[in-house]
Amino acid sequence: MLTPEKQYVQWYENQTLRHARWLSESNHGPPARIMIVDDKTTADEAYRLACEGTSLLWRGDFYNAQQLLQALGRRIERTEERAALRKTKKAAKANKRATSEPSTDATVLIPNLFHQQRQTQAQRARILGRLLLELDTDYVSQLRRAPDMSAACIAAFGQLEGAADHSCVLSLRDIQGALGAAQWRAKGVPIDTLGLSIYPHYGVFAPTRHEYVSLLLKAPLPKTCDVAYDIGTGTGLLAIILAKRGVKNVIATDLNPRALACADENFTRLGLSSIALQQVDLFPADAPPANLIVCNPPWLPAKPSSPLEYAVYDANSAMLHGFLQGARDHLSEHGEIWLILSDLAEHLQLRTREELLGWFAVHELTVKYRLDTKPTHGRSRDDSDPLYAARRAEVTSLWCLIPNKC
Repeated sequence: MLTPEKQYVQWYENQTLRHARWLSESNHGPPARIMIVDDKTTADEAYRLACEGTSLLWRGDFYNAQQLLQALGRRIERTEERAALRKTKKAAKANKRATSEPSTDATVLIPNLFHQQRQTQAQRARILGRLLLELDTDYVSQLRRAPDMSAACIAAFGQLEGAADHSCVLSLRDIQGALGAAQWRAKGVPIDTLGLSIYPHYGVFAPTRHEYVSLLLKAPLPKTCDVAYDIGTGTGLLAIILAKRGVKNVIATDLNPRALACADENFTRLGLSSIALQQVDLFPADAPPANLIVCNPPWLPAKPSSPLEYAVYDANSAMLHGFLQGARDHLSEHGEIWLILSDLAEHLQLRTREELLGWFAVHELTVKYRLDTKPTHGRSRDDSDPLYAARRAEVTSLWCLIPNKC
């Protein structure tokens, strides 16, 4: 969600001091320097200013603002390509000077590549996020050819409240994110193996990668399975699968209110009244012991840069540790834990298989069986991706865990 404490931004325009509510989904603070720009501003000038840390408040045509954002993106890409070429040439010279030394194993470089890529993406986001728009009450834009963004922005960011919030300033990228999320919410994400669609909300991870659905359908349910938990439900997809498989009482939990609203909408669309929702950290309160506990935690143990990344990155594997620590205490006798986890972190050398198995052992859990599937998404076949080798080798698994026998 947006930063709960209201923040404001101010700037001079036509020799008048202006101010407005500041909104940022990336948790960026209010910009210190703002310059008014319009259709006459060149992409090179805008790029220079953005790289210097100046935010650009757009006063021209709406579609020209989108074109400027694309132009900024192309300049960032050219800068990155030149930097990569310089590194390649520098490395080649170093290799010539040290031909007697053994070559560095490429796998040793993978963790560095991952962190460098994240830093590059963060820098790109900061630069592109400096192109700003001002919207009036109910997120109405006064720009020429501006589309109706009100419903999409209210759905994403909530209503502006208070007399002082007669206008707001936010990045064009955040607005584009809201408009894109509105389209996903309208058309849905088809889950072909289930013959249905899931409708994600803004700020809720869309199940565009859903090869693990086949694992949930293939895994045999425990002999008795009247109560199941879906921990960190997100859009509610796993809970839906459990309900579709005949589990009578499914309890889905999440801390994110956006996720709970999204899951509730998906359950209602499908007429699944057997699924209950709780806003809690991990395990439900005042609930009967579960015959089955399912969790699809964030797959990469790295620090999220914003709340929008909570579904992807799990700093220090905190959620995974918390889940493994508490799961057995919420199981009924002969209950099972289904952990959906990719091994991408292992190929990126952010975690080892031995560490994962060691965590199972520490929390007195035994692997009953494991089901595997290979990814089918486009990035696993994109050999231009610096992390292509890791993505190509990735396997997503359903780990069926049971408590150790005393």
